[in-house]
Amino acid sequence: MAALVLPCPKHSRFFLSFDTMLSFSRCFYVAASGLLFAAAFTTSAFASPSLETSESMPLPMAAPQPLSSTAEQIFAKARPRLLQIRTLLTVAQKQSSLGSGFLVDADGFALTNYHVVSQYALEPQTYQLDYLAPDGTRGHLRLHAIDIANDLAVVRLEPSDKAEADVQSPRDYFTFNPVAVAGTLPKGERLFAMGNPFDLGFTIVEGTYNGLVENSYQPRIHFTGALNPGMSGGPAVTADNRIAGVNVAKQYGGDLVSFLVPAAAAHALLEKARHSEAMSQVSVREAIREQLDAWQDGFFTALQKEGFRTATFGPYQAAESSAPWFNCWARTNSDVRPKPRALMNSSTCDTRTDLFLAGNMSGGRASLSHTYLKSVDLNALQFATQVSQQMFSPSLYGPRRRFTSQQCYENFLAPDDAHPSRPVLRVIWCARAYRDFADLYDVSVSAVTQDNSKEALISHISLTGVSYPNAITFARQFLNTLEVSR
Repeated sequence: MAALVLPCPKHSRFFLSFDTMLSFSRCFYVAASGLLFAAAFTTSAFASPSLETSESMPLPMAAPQPLSSTAEQIFAKARPRLLQIRTLLTVAQKQSSLGSGFLVDADGFALTNYHVVSQYALEPQTYQLDYLAPDGTRGHLRLHAIDIANDLAVVRLEPSDKAEADVQSPRDYFTFNPVAVAGTLPKGERLFAMGNPFDLGFTIVEGTYNGLVENSYQPRIHFTGALNPGMSGGPAVTADNRIAGVNVAKQYGGDLVSFLVPAAAAHALLEKARHSEAMSQVSVREAIREQLDAWQDGFFTALQKEGFRTATFGPYQAAESSAPWFNCWARTNSDVRPKPRALMNSSTCDTRTDLFLAGNMSGGRASLSHTYLKSVDLNALQFATQVSQQMFSPSLYGPRRRFTSQQCYENFLAPDDAHPSRPVLRVIWCARAYRDFADLYDVSVSAVTQDNSKEALISHISLTGVSYPNAITFARQFLNTLEVSR
């Protein structure tokens, strides 16, 4: 790139500036609205010859030096290792989704996100998986390994059918940064993320490593940099051009708040893939089910270990998880004007642990909430009507080809010898099954106290992609913590 020389007479300096548009982005899902760019502007200062030199002594002309920023050097070396990964609708041979990936092995193994290849993984009879290299080379990909919890996949470039395939030079590829694999990168380390945002071409963006996201059950690197749709599955590297993480998500509504899958998870999956055959549709579904089972067991075991803490709502006591990865928010209507006819105080906690399964299907999320209502000037019938409006059984939406119809069951739960302080509860249990994965459900439970005509506590829990035994255990523990003191 040509350098623009700008004199600065006041300080007797010349500045070489490189105006490079480094747009870079993330991924999540390929569909997105809006277009974001990140511009990098770098200046380097050089001492100029004295302006007071005699006219008889002409200034020596220095030969122009080829200067390049760190990002430019990294991208130039990394470019042959990058891939755009395309899911094509087979019958039309048109792209259905786009993402990024990168080579990590001379034999053609590449890393990307699971959500980038999920359409092909679940429906290989409908979709095909292709790649496009920066030099215009195209070809097919085979799926070798997936990691649902970390949203990772390992694919492999199919051998070329060209006659000269046997004499092709070894492919260039990325290696892993051992410090990143060990999880000991220093906070503030500069990282460089690459991918193909919005199908605009391969790009690079510079950002900052900010360690793992705090209070999160799933390990994710907090990357301060602009990731955009289409960059999902691209590499994030250190200054030595070695892998520190894999682009996975961005925070919508935030500025430069993005997330990476840690290098350790990607390295482990690659080692597994090197010793495995290409996956069939059956083996993909089996792997997803096994991984979900293992993840659930760990998640609910951790919930049990963390236990519940008591939250007070008027005369009622209810449970909130003590796990640090529950994010909780509260709200009230006490400051609303005109004054409401029933006071409301509520608390909602959510794990934010979605596991991507398909574009319209996810699992692994847990949330719970409590709403305390107290009548100001409502009679018993009016108050009961307001409580009923709050105690809704949330509809579970999703395509019928993915889920069965929601089924609900309602009953009353009375105090017993083991829980004498529990108020009478009206409980609604709703569930639906996943058609693609046996014994996997979305479950919601709603409970409202029935001990008073002027005040009530309404409680909800919601679990997605959960086994029935885990749902029963969690719901029972949740309901048994509800108490009243009068």
